[in-house]
Amino acid sequence: MTAFLSSINYNAWIVPVLLLLPAIGAVGLWAHALVSAKDPADQRWREVRVLAFAFFVVEAILSLGLWWSIDPAAAGWQAMVDLPWIPQWGVRFAVGLDGIAMVLVLLTTLMMPLAVLGSWTSIRTKPHAYYANLLILTVGMLGVFMSLDLVLFYVMWEIMLVPMYLIIGVWGGERRLYAAIKFFIYTMIGSLLMLVAILYLGAEASRVAGAPNFSYDFILNNVHLDPTTTLWLFGAFALAFAVKVPMFPFHTWLPDAHVEAPTAGSVILAAIMLKMGTFGFIRFALPLFPAAAMNPAVRSFVIALAVIGIVYGALVAMVQPDFKKLVAYSSVSHLGFVMLGIFALTTESMQGALLVNVNHGISTGALFLLVGMIYERRHTRMIEDYGGIAKVVPIFATILTVVSLSSIGVPGTNGFIGEFLVLVGSYKTQPIAAVISATAVIFAAAYLLWALQRIIYNKLSKPENEGITDLNWREIGLLVPLIAAILWIGVYPKPLLEKTEPAARRLVTYVESAAGQVPVTASNTAR
Repeated sequence: MTAFLSSINYNAWIVPVLLLLPAIGAVGLWAHALVSAKDPADQRWREVRVLAFAFFVVEAILSLGLWWSIDPAAAGWQAMVDLPWIPQWGVRFAVGLDGIAMVLVLLTTLMMPLAVLGSWTSIRTKPHAYYANLLILTVGMLGVFMSLDLVLFYVMWEIMLVPMYLIIGVWGGERRLYAAIKFFIYTMIGSLLMLVAILYLGAEASRVAGAPNFSYDFILNNVHLDPTTTLWLFGAFALAFAVKVPMFPFHTWLPDAHVEAPTAGSVILAAIMLKMGTFGFIRFALPLFPAAAMNPAVRSFVIALAVIGIVYGALVAMVQPDFKKLVAYSSVSHLGFVMLGIFALTTESMQGALLVNVNHGISTGALFLLVGMIYERRHTRMIEDYGGIAKVVPIFATILTVVSLSSIGVPGTNGFIGEFLVLVGSYKTQPIAAVISATAVIFAAAYLLWALQRIIYNKLSKPENEGITDLNWREIGLLVPLIAAILWIGVYPKPLLEKTEPAARRLVTYVESAAGQVPVTASNTAR
């Protein structure tokens, strides 16, 4: 496979194509809307979902080659494209990948077709606009993982905001406008502070280079700041990323957004968009400001917030009457593990954080798909409205059980290995935080197993549940890849760990060296 990809010069064109294809798809859907304006409404939404799904499937197939074409041991950026974009401002269209970004790009391209299938029958109002927004959202999400120019990164970061605002605000639930506005305000405030920091870094880079420059590599290697400025700039970046993670206490937008979003919106938020925050810490906050990130007071503060989020998210999830909100609060807990792993700063904890990122996307994405499927049948998310429905929907009950066990972190599922690596790696540098965080595993078992009991394993006591239909072939088909990933990573995580280990090790080495004022050699750069 590697030889074939080399023969077609795959790395030279794949990154811009992955960014361009969804944009072309969005334009194509708008063109279809104009052409089919006089067609019956039923025909329009059926056609447009097929067109959108086709674009996402092609995108996923094209992206699969990254698994073989990206060499995790290589120190530099790969599949890189660097072109002038706004020369007078020193802004370039610079994109590329390493092992960390590659895994998250694949998570994005492979989850998007499943998200479309998850809303296959539920989106009938303004379908062209809905699927066009999903495609534009994909451009922004991929661009965040690929950007190597700080202005380009900011543009991609903001591109995500508008389509998700519309997806929640137009196609969401009863309180959709409140949830959408809250999501927009939280994200925008953090983003504006990050923009100020980017402009400051660009000005410093311009002073050093003698010309406008926002290149990530140039700033990383040539811009040196005094400690006070470093702390302020780190704080601006960290706040923007903390809101997106979301870390406690910036998490309050998330449950509302998840509950009110349509199924695909909830899946994308959980599986991909929350990863933007953790990726931002890994790619930008730690390498650009290592002295501030590793300042004992800053580090202790971030880890304390991570631990609070782990425990708080689990405890609040335990008392939720709404199953979708329960899953939403579980994300606060899971992403707390990611932040603990990042700031514990060992190779094991960093790899565990990356693995929890991926596993959370798979497991929680599957949970939201399942919530959406049962909601379409019963039009309620309240746990008390169900009961022993395993008797009438045995396939749904089986898959929900497997996915819940993976979210708990039962050995043999994908959830176990990531959290285990975070706890083992964190214990080396943050033993108290690791011990406290380990208790959240018990809480996770409590809130999910109790919810399972009340939803599917109790006595079938409500007559209205007796007529619920089980999953159909489309729904089973879209869940099968997620179940396969849960079991594959749980039993054999080695391939995924091999893809992320070199980049994680280089990042840890670089941050430790830079924070300790040790000269950085060519072999331990941030990438």
